[in-house]
Amino acid sequence: MIEVETSGEITVVRLAHGKVNALDLELCREIAATAREADAGRAGAVVLTGSGRAFSAGVDLERVMSGGADYVEAFLPALSEAFRALFDLGKPVVAAINGHAIAGGCVLAAACDHRVMAEGTIGVPELLVGVPFPAAALEIMEYALGPVAARRAILDGRNHPAAEALALGFVDEVTSQETLLERALAVAGRLAATIPADAFRHTKRQLHAGAAGRLGAETETARLWRTAAADGRIRAFMDRTVAARRAPESSQD
Repeated sequence: MIEVETSGEITVVRLAHGKVNALDLELCREIAATAREADAGRAGAVVLTGSGRAFSAGVDLERVMSGGADYVEAFLPALSEAFRALFDLGKPVVAAINGHAIAGGCVLAAACDHRVMAEGTIGVPELLVGVPFPAAALEIMEYALGPVAARRAILDGRNHPAAEALALGFVDEVTSQETLLERALAVAGRLAATIPADAFRHTKRQLHAGAAGRLGAETETARLWRTAAADGRIRAFMDRTVAARRAPESSQD
């Protein structure tokens, strides 16, 4: 589900959960636990990456639909906790975006201090799915992109290839797949080596203070997710997405 290894003074956390590292209850809990362990551990920095063709394709919508209201009640707090645990990690955290980072996957990347992207697309299509953002996700996106860019990205809902993502501020730099991990490790190592750990942790807490202070109850968010799991809007979005992917293949026949 998650692979953890050490590269010098850096902890490398690799999502390895199914074909696209979809966020379900178990993976979210594991992300939160791993982030807390990394924060308390001896490593000076963390690199977060994915496996296969995705960094993370976001929430496992099939699981949401099949699990219904009871699953949503357990899942949403775990999702927010995963976002918060990564966002609050007091050491330098660098995202090595190896492939698609969609919806919740994009939020995970945005929760990191620096984002390096190689392939795939990145974006936040939650509203197109028909569900609202958890408060933690909204605050993280606004922190990462700024209020105006975050509003545009959230209401637009498009996914962007690497060059567009760089221009729009979703990522800090773009590199090749072959050099992705090397570059992420270099950035993480530089941050850990040049900034004293206590100063980094304190400054990161200061930078995040506004977002942390605005986080509140999620009761209405949970209600709307339960509704979406039952009323067909998630299924309609998934059907549209599959149809759009198949359209180019059909046009070549």
